[in-house]
Amino acid sequence: MSETQSLIIELQTKLSFQDELLEELNQVVTSQQQQIMRLETAFDALKLQVKTLQTDNNQTDTTEPPPPHY
Repeated sequence: MSETQSLIIELQTKLSFQDELLEELNQVVTSQQQQIMRLETAFDALKLQVKTLQTDNNQTDTTEPPPPHY
């Protein structure tokens, strides 16, 4: 086998490994993006809960009569 053929085979082998690595990285990035989207949804739900609790708390404070010692 000539040196040129050996180099071509070596390059093809490296390319094959790079293709596999690229596919693995793509899967990791896709998985992380899905996780980020789930976390953003959960965060939005928590923000809404906090806002609702604050609103409920503010409404409750204004409707309660003052304590007897005032």
